[in-house]
Amino acid sequence: MEIRARGARWSYRTLVAVASAALCGVLVAPAGAAHATGPAPAAPPSKVKVSEPVHSYENAIRETVWVDTGLDGDGDGRTDRVAVDIVRPSEPARRGRKIPVIMDASPYYSCCGRGNESQRKTYDADGNPLSFPLYYDNYFVPRGYAFAAVDLAGTNRSDGCVDVGGRSDIQSAKAVVDWLNGRAPGYATLTGTTAVRADWSTGATGMIGKSYDGTVANGVAATGVKGLRTIVPIGAISSWYDYYFQQGAPLYSSGPDWLSNYVESPAARARCQAVQRDLVDGAPRSGDRTPLWNERDYVRDARKVKASVFAVHGMQDLNVRTKHLGQWWDALADAGVERKIWLSQTGHVDPFDFRRTAWTDTLHRWFDHYLLGYANGIDREPMADIERAPDQWSTDRVWPPRTTATTTLRPGTGGLPGVGTLTRTAAKPGATETFTDDRRLGEQDWAAAVDRSTAAKSGFVTAPLSRPLRLSGSSKVTVTATPSTTGAHLSAVLVDLGPDTIRDYGAAGEGITTLTERTCWGPSTTADSSCYRETATRTATVGHTVFSRGWADLGHPAPDGPLVPGTPYTVTLELAASDHVVPAGHRLALIVAGTDRGLVDPPATTPTLTLDLARTAARLPLVGGAAAFDRATTGTVPSYSTPPASRPSGVAPHRPTQPIPGDRS
Repeated sequence: MEIRARGARWSYRTLVAVASAALCGVLVAPAGAAHATGPAPAAPPSKVKVSEPVHSYENAIRETVWVDTGLDGDGDGRTDRVAVDIVRPSEPARRGRKIPVIMDASPYYSCCGRGNESQRKTYDADGNPLSFPLYYDNYFVPRGYAFAAVDLAGTNRSDGCVDVGGRSDIQSAKAVVDWLNGRAPGYATLTGTTAVRADWSTGATGMIGKSYDGTVANGVAATGVKGLRTIVPIGAISSWYDYYFQQGAPLYSSGPDWLSNYVESPAARARCQAVQRDLVDGAPRSGDRTPLWNERDYVRDARKVKASVFAVHGMQDLNVRTKHLGQWWDALADAGVERKIWLSQTGHVDPFDFRRTAWTDTLHRWFDHYLLGYANGIDREPMADIERAPDQWSTDRVWPPRTTATTTLRPGTGGLPGVGTLTRTAAKPGATETFTDDRRLGEQDWAAAVDRSTAAKSGFVTAPLSRPLRLSGSSKVTVTATPSTTGAHLSAVLVDLGPDTIRDYGAAGEGITTLTERTCWGPSTTADSSCYRETATRTATVGHTVFSRGWADLGHPAPDGPLVPGTPYTVTLELAASDHVVPAGHRLALIVAGTDRGLVDPPATTPTLTLDLARTAARLPLVGGAAAFDRATTGTVPSYSTPPASRPSGVAPHRPTQPIPGDRS
């Protein structure tokens, strides 16, 4: 069943995107041109092999195997076993044919649920699996795949303990890949001795999942385990330090011990107190990197990755920020890993809920290629799909585009205090700007007041652009600042100043609205429906768009003791990866301030900071490099109409975010 098409609407952004397609090296299609959720990839030629739904889902084999991880995380004297609920077609087994496996390893199958409708696993009276969350089983099992839903150690029916991205979490899933390849033992029960072999499996495994689940996929891939052919991480973490801190600045008021306690089964909470203590002791709120964080940094082991990677991320994801995506993507590129990427305008949202038809088709062909070995050409298609405006997608052969070059822009003083310029010319020695941290304000407040002299921020703005300017990748902002107190946090944000219609990523749904109508993605059983509620794009009309952000503790890496008031310090803030086109007629702004309300925790003091502009610079990934910036800041500037009145913040106000890398209701 296909989603009904909705009418295409051409916004100012769309017209600009079409006009600048040649300049930016992208292909743009209107909403509704192929599917309601955006243009689907070109259909494969008729002679290209594709897996068909020829197997019975109703008569599929449903079973649970407990795989031995080889660890004793809970210290009970026996190695931990994780529950693996499996559904696989019965026909290949009867014919002696082996099949590949799609796996989602998660801590959320009983505590919190999966997907937009928070589905949980269900079982019959004998403990046999009845229903599996999400559509992976309904869609792929009839096409000749097995689906394995793994309970991480310490969750649902597994024993052991949750250690939030550490050895236990990763080994929970790696051991299953080993079992599927005949290298690890599996058993019919949690404590019994009856062995179970995966003699029905080819060993070829693809891991998929959103948020924590995709994070585990990243971590398992970083072990280099044999048999893991591909991973599809959606809004996933690449380094747990960067989930709880950014360059020393705390992002939540709690650490991984809170999350461990939240997702663990009641029995695990009782037996895993030692692990909880280790999480507290190993993750001090000082922001220092410790051995605990090093163990949970998958980026440093990207060179071990043998699996292909299809990464998906919302560019406005304020839960798992795109810093995770950017540093993981760059490390994979350095390691020569086969990659594909989708970047949406949403927040923390699954592509099944913002581009359903195109997503399912693309994922199908991805798994067919990497797990079944079909030569369907998906590995030769454009690497990147990027949402330019709500439901408007473009593609890039390589991402970031090969013409992208780091270009240094420099802040300068303007006509008013705190209202400066952003050019390629360095400020004169001695030029400064000053602001005072105001924890009541955040990036939307700063952006709305960028042209006004306000005490809480320093803003630096280009002239109106005569041509579109595209930023693609990760930016860095080096700041030299002198604090008035012994502690200070810094924020740096990039803003597109101009009218637009964007996804309302700050509202409930983070850019989507869930409807009552359903579409179905494979056969169903009485216990397990393949039908899911449709969604619609939720938009906001704005006068500015914050599209990249980063934070840091001014004293990170920590000096020997607190900051010395009156002493200048230099720190380079690593901004979240993005791909954004600032249209002609708009302006590009860099804002430097203190606490970004709701996104970074404030320091213990209320500092005033003086920026040394001659020693402050932004290094931005511009498509076309410095020449593109020069062209865009000279020539005739087009005019644009003023948008209707909108919220001062542009999008819905930020909602408090719990330190849970998962779905937000």
